[in-house]
Amino acid sequence: MLLEVRQQYTFYGILLYVASTIFVLYLAMGQPETKVWNGLFWMIQLFISVNAIAKSFLQEGRGRMLYFYSIAGSRDFILSKLLFNLVLMLVMSIVSLVLFQLMLGDQLNNPLRFIFISCFGGMSLSLVFTFIAAIAARAQHNAALMAIMGFPLIIPQLLLLMRLSNIAFANVYQSGLLSIVLLLTGLDIMVIALSVILFPFLWKD
Repeated sequence: MLLEVRQQYTFYGILLYVASTIFVLYLAMGQPETKVWNGLFWMIQLFISVNAIAKSFLQEGRGRMLYFYSIAGSRDFILSKLLFNLVLMLVMSIVSLVLFQLMLGDQLNNPLRFIFISCFGGMSLSLVFTFIAAIAARAQHNAALMAIMGFPLIIPQLLLLMRLSNIAFANVYQSGLLSIVLLLTGLDIMVIALSVILFPFLWKD
C-alpha cells in the first residue's frame, strides 16, 4: 500500500483521464438520454479499469518484482494487489459518478441504488482486470495479452452490470436485482479463488 501511494503521479493521471474524458463527452453530447447515459458510464468504467489496473502490474520492473519475491509470499502479494485495486476502483467509481451527474445530468430515479451498483460494479471489474494483468505482466509485460484475455471475460460481466443498473432508472420496482447481485458476487469469489490458486505458479517464474 505504501509503495502504491508513493507513486501519486499514477493516481492523479487517472483522475485527469476520468475528468477530461467526461468533459469531452459533455462537450460532444450535452445531456444524453437515459440509455445512452448508462452505456457511457459503464464504457468509462471499463476504460478506467484497464488504465488504472494495468499500470499496477505492467509498470513493475523485474528488480522490484524480485524484491517483492524476497519479502512476501505469492498469496499475500496477489491479495494485496486485489485489495488495493478494489479500493482504487471504488474511489474512481464514486468520482466518475459525481462528474457524470454534474456534467451529463442527473437522470437517476434511484440514486442510492445506482451508487451501490456502480461501486459494486467497479470493484468487480477491478478484480477481473487485476487477475488478468497479473498473468499478462508475467508474459513479458505484454499489454496486448491483457486485452485479448480480458475481452471474453469482461463482456458477460458488463452485460450483467448494465442490466442491473437499468433497474436504478426505472420508476417502479423491478425484480431480478438480488439474483444478478448474487451471480456477480459468485463471479467475484471465483476470480479471487483463481488468483490465489494460479498466481503462485507465475510467482515462481
